[in-house]
Amino acid sequence: MKPMPDDARTVYDGRLISVTRERWGGHEREIVEHPGAVAIVAVDREDCVTLVRQLREATRGELLELPAGTLKPGESPLQTARRELAEETGLHGGKWREAAVFWTTPGFCRERMTLFFAEDLDAGEPHPDEDESFELVRWPVGEIDERLGEIEDAKSLAGLLLYLRDRSA
Repeated sequence: MKPMPDDARTVYDGRLISVTRERWGGHEREIVEHPGAVAIVAVDREDCVTLVRQLREATRGELLELPAGTLKPGESPLQTARRELAEETGLHGGKWREAAVFWTTPGFCRERMTLFFAEDLDAGEPHPDEDESFELVRWPVGEIDERLGEIEDAKSLAGLLLYLRDRSA
């Protein structure tokens, strides 16, 4: 049986997230509620991984990340991953497998992320949402290990490291 709070109430209800204030005995916690997300280690037929450089307002700068996105109501993680990858990079087809499922920031956020490995992908034209603007960056898979220092995003570090471990197994 999972532990449950003594009391919970929504204190903020936004477009993407909400915040719940929970009471656990004598302690209060603020929990960010998130619908879940996906990230994709996307490797094309030329054995290059595609990353996305985009402005992340919370960091006040651009980050280099794996393609990723938020689940829409009724979508499975795989459907979301395929949709997001095509929108952001144009990449499609290939061989897909679920690599891991993890909590992104369990200290305050209920976001569960599913990581996919997608290989032998075909190129296509990206079609980002109106509010998205980013640069596509391709690295040969053989350079991932030496370039990890360019990544400041946790999901991307985890995904790339898991991919390297998987390839060496």
